[in-house]
Amino acid sequence: MTIQIGDRLPEGTLAEFIENETAGCTLGPNTFQVADLVKGKKIVIFGLPGAFTPGCSVQHVPGYVKHADAIRAKGVDEIWCISVNDAFVMGAWGRDQKATGIVRMMADGNATFTKALGLDNDFSAHGMGTRSKRYAMLVEDGVVKSLDIDAKGVDVSSAESMLQKLG
Repeated sequence: MTIQIGDRLPEGTLAEFIENETAGCTLGPNTFQVADLVKGKKIVIFGLPGAFTPGCSVQHVPGYVKHADAIRAKGVDEIWCISVNDAFVMGAWGRDQKATGIVRMMADGNATFTKALGLDNDFSAHGMGTRSKRYAMLVEDGVVKSLDIDAKGVDVSSAESMLQKLG
């Protein structure tokens, strides 16, 4: 079942490739509990089928990078991109997209969190296995406040659409 507005995010972990070692985060892939990351924060989360894919690389991620300051000006603490890829790929893609320090590139390598959200999609016909639907959600303190799922292309899950929702 797909997560709904008003639902709390499910328990789960996501991985992020850390470029600069800090207290509590080592260089390279680090795994985080979603519940710990969202506590007390307003977060825009967008999910997409895969790193380095055309729509994701040309439209989706660049829009959030471009509009990150405007989104944060609306009271958003963080912006996350979740994809069913490993942390190494997400780190490389973040560098390629110039998203480092702007959008957190969160890896859901086995699609476990994506499946728990009910936002998984079977891309086996395209040789890609289980992936994520394209979506955007606003989460406050772990509770979904808005959720938009694209049927095709980048439309309701775009940064521009999220900016309109944020008012």
